[in-house]
Amino acid sequence: MQYDYIIVGGGSGGASLAARLAERCPDATVALVEAGPHTARSALVEMPAGVAALVPWRSRHNYGYETTPQPGLAGRRGYQPRGRGFGGSSAINAMIYTRGHPLDYDDWARLGCDGWGWGDVLPYFLRAEGNARGASAWHGADGPLSVGDVRSPNPFSARFVDAAVEAGFTLNDDFNGPRQEGVGFYQVTQRDGRRCSVARAYLYGRERPNLHLIADATVLRVTFDGRRANGVQVARGGQIDTLGARAEVVLAAGAFNSPQLLMCSGIGPAAQLHALGVAVLREAPDVGRHLADHIDFTFNRKVRSSEPIGYSLRGFAKAAPALARYLRDGRGMLTSNVAEAGGFVKSRADLDRADLQLHFCCALVDDHSRRLHWGHGYSLHVCVLRPASRGTVTLASADARTAPLIDPRFLSDPRDLDLLAEGARIARRILDAPPLARFGGRELYTHPAQTDAELRDTIVRRADTIYHPMGTCRMGADDAAVVDPQLRVRGVAGLRIADASVMPLPVGGNTNAPTVMIGERAADLVANAWRARREAEVAGAAMGAAG
Repeated sequence: MQYDYIIVGGGSGGASLAARLAERCPDATVALVEAGPHTARSALVEMPAGVAALVPWRSRHNYGYETTPQPGLAGRRGYQPRGRGFGGSSAINAMIYTRGHPLDYDDWARLGCDGWGWGDVLPYFLRAEGNARGASAWHGADGPLSVGDVRSPNPFSARFVDAAVEAGFTLNDDFNGPRQEGVGFYQVTQRDGRRCSVARAYLYGRERPNLHLIADATVLRVTFDGRRANGVQVARGGQIDTLGARAEVVLAAGAFNSPQLLMCSGIGPAAQLHALGVAVLREAPDVGRHLADHIDFTFNRKVRSSEPIGYSLRGFAKAAPALARYLRDGRGMLTSNVAEAGGFVKSRADLDRADLQLHFCCALVDDHSRRLHWGHGYSLHVCVLRPASRGTVTLASADARTAPLIDPRFLSDPRDLDLLAEGARIARRILDAPPLARFGGRELYTHPAQTDAELRDTIVRRADTIYHPMGTCRMGADDAAVVDPQLRVRGVAGLRIADASVMPLPVGGNTNAPTVMIGERAADLVANAWRARREAEVAGAAMGAAG
């Protein structure tokens, strides 16, 4: 099969790019190729509380990757859930809508990423967003990605906010407004109390005859004619096929799989590719390097309360009325994203932006919810927003169906442990404030009298990702950057990348919304190139006719 454009990966960057490109270029054929299944009829994906079942374990909707052993985490392997299927990780995430701080994007521009400063990217955030609060200078109301307030918040989420305010932090009802810093409730990507993944937002229920959705098809490598990308090799249904791309191939397979595909296609560190028998098309040492991720530590407190916290084995054992309410009017505990509240705080008052993020969960989220508890409880997460540690993604095999080797090198830079320990002390102040402390409870792995050394040891033994990998196909103006500010892969033609892997520096917040923004901006870049191509063809035909 031949298409004008092939986009690899149906997640936050790929789905938004494919839909917008098909809209803007109706004379171009666009194929969106996804390794996983369709998600339109998955009740577990659609129900927000389904996140509790989707994240913890590997499944048809979750790659469930693991890291290499991490010396900074006492030799443990970290867990890296990644969405599989249309919607990508937006089909299994906690639906939190945050953009990061405006200065994050200005930092990108200062690195030479022209067109990626805050003033450049804000219009794309607005274009994507359909906020239930309405349009403003900070929000879009007409975009496909539905954003709204948590419909039926748990009472303990409000108690967390009250406790944080009593601990000295400022109330903030809009983390994507004029000021990011503060504590409050998150807005979520939901529509009518149901998850609004990027697949639901951009793909399903829309007629685009020039957009072809290809499910259950694993891309093995990009094919080339010389140094121009001209298609992809795909494994599906027990067979290997080749799909052709007349104009461009765009990788949007995520921070782990986009660099993996580049390397499987011969673009990457030459020594590594030679060792695995991959013919080197272009040596690019930075492919798979600069992996950044938000390292996170969690306090778990088990509570006996006459008011059920609600999200536990005990609570879900009595979930029939909640299910009936959810099916009837899209309200109740099953509409919860569990991480309903949180905030952005500074470790030091002199900083120009928050460097720590809090997520408050109305459940005992223990080891990514892989360790379950019968009783009620809650969790308070704190993560480092701009970690100094950098890791790598490398190949375990030349076959892209084999998981890559993921080595975040968590806490390899001691500054990250220092900052996470300070974040834990800040979280402790909130836990000790009366609105939460008066309910008592038993902490599972920490205790209030811990020394600093004991706290650091607990962090090393308990910390892990909060699911925001980025940076492995770094964008930049320098020759070492994997992609240029137009998202074009350096050293070859007809190949771009549009996902979190291109982020040159970490964003200070959850990465779903920024990745959608990257897809929206990529659509303009690719559409402009398509129009220029078509105009050149028309001009060439006219010259030929005149001659």
